[in-house]
Amino acid sequence: MPDTLVSPELTKRQFQQISEQVYRLCGIYLPAGKEGLVKSRLMKRLRALRLQSFDQYLHYIEQDRSGQELVAMVEVLTTNKTSFFREAQHFDYLRRYVFPTMRHPSQRVRFWSAGCSSGEEPFSLAIVLCEAFPDIAQRDIRILATDIATRMLQKAREAIYEQDVLREVPAILLQKYFTCIRYQPPRAYRLNDTVRALVRFARLNLMDPWPMKGPFDVIFCRNVMIYFDRPTQQRLVQRFWELLKPGGYLLVGHSESLSAIVHPFRYVQPAVYVK
Repeated sequence: MPDTLVSPELTKRQFQQISEQVYRLCGIYLPAGKEGLVKSRLMKRLRALRLQSFDQYLHYIEQDRSGQELVAMVEVLTTNKTSFFREAQHFDYLRRYVFPTMRHPSQRVRFWSAGCSSGEEPFSLAIVLCEAFPDIAQRDIRILATDIATRMLQKAREAIYEQDVLREVPAILLQKYFTCIRYQPPRAYRLNDTVRALVRFARLNLMDPWPMKGPFDVIFCRNVMIYFDRPTQQRLVQRFWELLKPGGYLLVGHSESLSAIVHPFRYVQPAVYVK
């Protein structure tokens, strides 16, 4: 794109159209005030497609029968901020109160990481499980990890992380579960097959029908519902309830709360709810 066209204007009408498209596709709510964020992030798509205006971009989306550009738009508009062992209280809670109920080696145990981004959350859970159950290879324990962003899922499946991403991983766990594959800075590590085998990645739009039947023992949906308006949050939480087994847990982000919506869950502690 020529330099003179680096920063086209985003009008109120264009912003409204983009907001409606994103909301219809995946439930993400872009209120007034987000115009600057939307403009700066979508410039990446305009440059990639060599388009000169947001009207051209909206026309491109309308003509794209594959729907791939809508997905690409959502990917650049969402923040894929994540880290290993983020909000560690959740993993501590699982170790102390949930894992002890999974005594029998033949017991079927299912976890779901909804909005898994580049894989740090489900892999953190898998590492904690490996530490808790030395015989995990003989157990029926699996983690489903889903996200709408194909680019993030590809990164998760590769399971290669640079050193700065692993700063919250204790040295003993880094040595035990990761293999250094690049020694020159920045160092890069690949997660070992033992951990990767516990996790299955799949693309899923949370607003679409869910193909999995459950039931799940624990659902992680952390720092995802902040993107949704209240009616969408309420519908989503009800769907989580229906897929959890009795006594199953829903874990949300510590910046999130279910107090503003009507729901059937019992509050346990901040960001932890039980069916």
